[in-house]
Amino acid sequence: MRATLRWAHSDLRTHRGEALFLVLATAGIVASLLLATALFGYATNPWQRVFTQSHGAHVWLHTDTAADTGKLAELDGVDSVAGPYPTAAATVASRGSRAAVELRGTPERPSVGRPPVVSGHWLDPATPNGVVLESRLARALLAEPGDTLTVPGTARELTVVGLADSAEPRYRPGEQPGLVWALPSAVPDPGGQVIGLRLTDPGDTSYVVQRAVTVLGAGAIGEVSTWQQARAEAQGDNRLLGQVLGLFGLGALVAAGLAVHGAIGTRIRGHLRDLSVLKAIGFTPGQVVRIFLLQHLAYALLGAVAAAALAEALGSRIPGRLGDAVGVWQGLPGHTVALFVIPVGAVLFIGATTGLAAWRAGRVPPVPVQRPTAALGGRLTGANTGRAFGRDPAAVVPGMQPTGTAAQARRPAAAPPVRRLADGLRRVLGLRPTPAAPDRQPTGTTNQTLRPQPAAAPPGGWPTGGLRRVLGLRPAAPRAGQLSDLARRALGARVPPALVLGWHKAFTRRPRSLATVARLTLPLLLIVVAMSAWTTIDRFHSTPEQVGLPTALSVRADAGLNERQTRALLERDPGVTAAYPGVETAALVPGQTATIALRGLGTGQDPYPYTLAEGRPASGADEAVAGQGLLDLLDVRVGDWVRMTVGDQPQILHIVGRSIEPDNAGRVISTSLDTLRANDPGLRPTLYELRLDPGADPREVADRLATAGRGHLDVHTVTNPADGLSPLRAVVAGLIAVLALIGLIELLTAIGGTVRESERDLLALKAIGLSPRQITAITVTATGCTALAAVLTATALGLPLAHWLIDAQGRSSGIGAGIAQSPSAPLMLLLGAAAVLCAAALAALPAARAARRRLADTLSAVA
Repeated sequence: MRATLRWAHSDLRTHRGEALFLVLATAGIVASLLLATALFGYATNPWQRVFTQSHGAHVWLHTDTAADTGKLAELDGVDSVAGPYPTAAATVASRGSRAAVELRGTPERPSVGRPPVVSGHWLDPATPNGVVLESRLARALLAEPGDTLTVPGTARELTVVGLADSAEPRYRPGEQPGLVWALPSAVPDPGGQVIGLRLTDPGDTSYVVQRAVTVLGAGAIGEVSTWQQARAEAQGDNRLLGQVLGLFGLGALVAAGLAVHGAIGTRIRGHLRDLSVLKAIGFTPGQVVRIFLLQHLAYALLGAVAAAALAEALGSRIPGRLGDAVGVWQGLPGHTVALFVIPVGAVLFIGATTGLAAWRAGRVPPVPVQRPTAALGGRLTGANTGRAFGRDPAAVVPGMQPTGTAAQARRPAAAPPVRRLADGLRRVLGLRPTPAAPDRQPTGTTNQTLRPQPAAAPPGGWPTGGLRRVLGLRPAAPRAGQLSDLARRALGARVPPALVLGWHKAFTRRPRSLATVARLTLPLLLIVVAMSAWTTIDRFHSTPEQVGLPTALSVRADAGLNERQTRALLERDPGVTAAYPGVETAALVPGQTATIALRGLGTGQDPYPYTLAEGRPASGADEAVAGQGLLDLLDVRVGDWVRMTVGDQPQILHIVGRSIEPDNAGRVISTSLDTLRANDPGLRPTLYELRLDPGADPREVADRLATAGRGHLDVHTVTNPADGLSPLRAVVAGLIAVLALIGLIELLTAIGGTVRESERDLLALKAIGLSPRQITAITVTATGCTALAAVLTATALGLPLAHWLIDAQGRSSGIGAGIAQSPSAPLMLLLGAAAVLCAAALAALPAARAARRRLADTLSAVA
């Protein structure tokens, strides 16, 4: 054990940089996996915690005031109910911010859907105008307990007495109204009512909704929300962040394992004599295996422990959503288990990939076996393996059996090793061999002279080569070590020998070369995918009209302005290019199991500019475009007809295109306002989507419109789904740094292996007249060609993979495929140039040192 530790300590001192890189790479991988676990927990557990604490309802039904909701408690599968509670739509303002809300009259704190109060207290009859705000709505209004809310257009004032969490669909400006609990006296003129159903089996949600609609009637149902929709909205972007971190963390873990395997394999090939000495002095194969295995396990363990300690101590201090996620995750029950299992799993995986290479080290024999001299990435046929380039020059005369000095005279004199290497290399390069000394008359009992050596046989032998020429076939491929026809033609065209020999060295040993390229390709491929994700996020901000966001502002007008006045007021602003009138309402899907969003935007003369991924725009009567989420929900395709129910009236539409819909999980079907007016002539617009001039600031335009509307306009900026992905930029940047570190480890491993293998070629290269600078250029060119091959492979595989992954995420989220954006060509060229130049720069110094080694050191390496 003492000798093992001493050898490991000596090896660590020799390879400090490699050890540091392995520790840092492992730390980055484990940190990525821990953050991914934290985001997954943060995405799911807060909503689940609120739902459990509030004894939440699985289904919320919004109905008109005449519906007999008492029958719902008798439905099969309904365990208990909440309500019904009277509701009224209103707009409240606080500190310059406005929000559409649903006032819900709650006489007492309910047992089902009981919102947990996070600040202040629950409703008190002593404060008749007191309200409790849902926490997300309170953040949007910057409201706290004790603040006063105003109702624009009236003299009413509401006092905030508390803030509470809710497991219902969260507030979204311009899309989903916020929830405000108030006493029934604060809702004097309700426009509807809401009832919550808690089920015995949550899996029967669709069946219970269908039964409820049948009992109450489709015309009585205004909107249906389920616990699955609320959970999906609560998870939102956090789950996507967790998926990205998890995917890249696992990919980086595989890349790190392969890099460690390649590093150990290269070190074994370069230290065969050291391993043989260890065997000769008494080390068993098991001890040799344990040396390498324990050494790299120690590196991995150090990095994993460091990552776990940093995540535990500093993770909650990370600014933004990541820090919040880690803080919540640290309070969850499974936190300690995950903090232990993830680092241990990463260390065991790296240990498993290390074991195979370490096992090869244990098989090294105690006495080194004489191996043929390697040359320029291959084996020089006839020059370095003892095989003659031609026929046997000492052919025996038939009938004679040479003995004694005669036999010795017939054997050609053995050339020195350096001369054999040089002659073989000159033959490979197509040069004439070094002139040999004239044959001397040997001494002995015979006076026969040595016969001259005939010309070398063609590849495949004389009979095979001649037969191939007779049949009109191409000559057989050159044997290992011989230059290909392309390389010979390049030399004939006066291409510098360093470039030709470097390319030859990089790709002659095909299994080893392909393995090196594959290990270097994996981190580069993941970097290409990460860059595609970054570019896609930038696309949402730079060109939102290409991803389903052609408008920047959404405006709702109250009853104080008619359609003509509202449109004139909006189009009068200098920053507004177009104002598209429209309506949005909830519609029951066929089967009456869920509600979707039905939109009518634009008119026949001024159609709304939908972003289509397939199909064509809706230009005719009863034509519509739908989001991916709706197509999946109804199991329909472009070209199908769908029937839905709005109130008590059916609406039949022909889907002619698929639009990219970032809102409502893609469960949106959109047509023109004229189509909806054909079914309801008295329909008037309730919202206006505004397209702004290029360069106009949406917030400035919104402020001008709110001032010009004198309290009659509710203006909101359109929510960009990429706004919630802002933390993903820092995540992607960190992952690229970790992957670049892994690629650097593999690159240094490849450089070390190339330099060690080129030591045997130094004598031959110097013998044919190559300078140290040219010898250095051979190694640099070989490394650069390897990096270039990895870059091309990563680009060819990474871009389609990135498109598939991003579009798959788009389909699963309901937005739909067609949002992926590849990095620009200059960016990809910059990545490729950086990788190749970095490889060449890193290879220059060790190659130059090896090219200037002393003759005695070179002879020792060849021996």
